Amino acid sequence: MMKYLLTMAILFLMACSNTKNTTTVSTNTAVPTLPVNVTLNGKLYTAMFQQRSAEYRALCFQGYNIARMQIDAYSSSSEKPKAIITDIDETILDNSPYAVKQAYNGIEYTLDTWYKWTEKSAADTMPGAASFLKYVASKGIQVFYVTNRMDKEREATLVNLRKYDLPNADPIHLYTRTDTSSKEARRLQIMDRYDVVLLMGDNLADFSNMFDKKTEKQRSDNSNMLAAEFGKKFIVFPNANYGDWESALFKSNKTQAQKDSVLKAVLKSY
Repeated sequence: MMKYLLTMAILFLMACSNTKNTTTVSTNTAVPTLPVNVTLNGKLYTAMFQQRSAEYRALCFQGYNIARMQIDAYSSSSEKPKAIITDIDETILDNSPYAVKQAYNGIEYTLDTWYKWTEKSAADTMPGAASFLKYVASKGIQVFYVTNRMDKEREATLVNLRKYDLPNADPIHLYTRTDTSSKEARRLQIMDRYDVVLLMGDNLADFSNMFDKKTEKQRSDNSNMLAAEFGKKFIVFPNANYGDWESALFKSNKTQAQKDSVLKAVLKSY
């Protein structure tokens, strides 16, 4: 009898967990009910890693330390002024609060919700970002921010960067998205006038057009081809929450349930 009751209780809980995803707030607490969804709950977990783990902080410090060493060791005969090119989101600014908000609401990235977030100019800097960029400026090296934030986000982005007194936080050094997500044309404009010491980003498309709109295999193959550049010319920062690796994996817009199915199909187990 006890075994029967236990079985019925488990079946009841499973049935409850498979009901339609909703976002509710308890009458006793402000903690929302999380949607039962592999991808969204995974994003919530990676946001927790980004916000709470010392290992994430250490990875950021490691990336900036390597970048600093490359700047100190850099030697060039170019007469052009020196510069670095850096992405903003998850390279300089931490947007994990946005990911948490979306997960709590049971939805993924949307432009409208993203604009509401960036309008707040509330993103914190990643661990070590401010001190590194100020070190770059102390060496007489200019900082160019090349981002795929839209032009309508320009002013709020500058406010956010200036909040931490980051160098070159001005319209001249901020390159927002133009008519394409590819950053190649914007990078080349800067490289035409400056001796670029290094590039920083969390997405491989922040470094080369070899990673623009490529398949999962092409991205892996091109990473192998450019292996010597990582930690030297290219400084990559951790971002398990989002990136072009997702579009390469899922290939097109899919529902959350379809994404869950893809993940279950491609991930290795034993």
